[in-house]
Amino acid sequence: MLKNKTALVTGSTSGIGLGIAKSLAKQGANIILNGFGEYAAVKAEIEALGVRVGYNGADMSKPADIEAMMAYATTEFGGVDILVNNAGIQYVSPIETFPTEKWDAVIAINLSSAFHTTRLAIPSMRTKNWGRIINIASAHGLVASANKTAYVAAKHGIVGLTKAVALEVATTGVTVNAICPGWVLTPLVQAQIDARAANEKITVDQATKELLGEKEPSLQFTTTEQLGELAVFMCSPAADNVRGVAWAADGGWTAQ
Repeated sequence: MLKNKTALVTGSTSGIGLGIAKSLAKQGANIILNGFGEYAAVKAEIEALGVRVGYNGADMSKPADIEAMMAYATTEFGGVDILVNNAGIQYVSPIETFPTEKWDAVIAINLSSAFHTTRLAIPSMRTKNWGRIINIASAHGLVASANKTAYVAAKHGIVGLTKAVALEVATTGVTVNAICPGWVLTPLVQAQIDARAANEKITVDQATKELLGEKEPSLQFTTTEQLGELAVFMCSPAADNVRGVAWAADGGWTAQ
């Protein structure tokens, strides 16, 4: 379905971003990976699906790096047809002790980076009269939790950005939507579970059940594969008139 399209997925060397990149590649999209750490094995794994794969290690907190990454996409792949803004970080603290540099970093990577990639991707998408921008928000883009002020503010901002840009391109073949996952068992979440088990001196299974039970009525993790398939749907003709939505994939978290 996506043959000859190019998808740039930020923060895609692991976790949700990698799951989405794989799903898009299975539909024939060429992939531009982005993220820190080792990427060679991931690149080879996606190339094995028969698509072309590039990598750019842009620091998503730096606008100049983002501009260079988008220029790379144009030079090497002819531009970005599908933009998945997934890069994100987390920091947990009460607001009165929240370090200002952590606030700045969370806002820069989780929110401002999506503004920069989007503003640079839209002109080419308008010219082609086709494009998909998928912003990975969170259940925290729709509801809040204590001690996560920067993350909640950024994710609410992502939902607002999604709606505003969707309206700006509403008469074109470009759509802009957000996916709002609940708990997804990524390495970052597993680390939270392990820390909880250690702190409370309980088993990892117990810590997992507690984590899910606090927020997610289904008591199930959303998987990266499910999020990838949702992204594929948003790229399909069936979603041509799905515009500006914040699609919860959260096991009922935000239905409460």
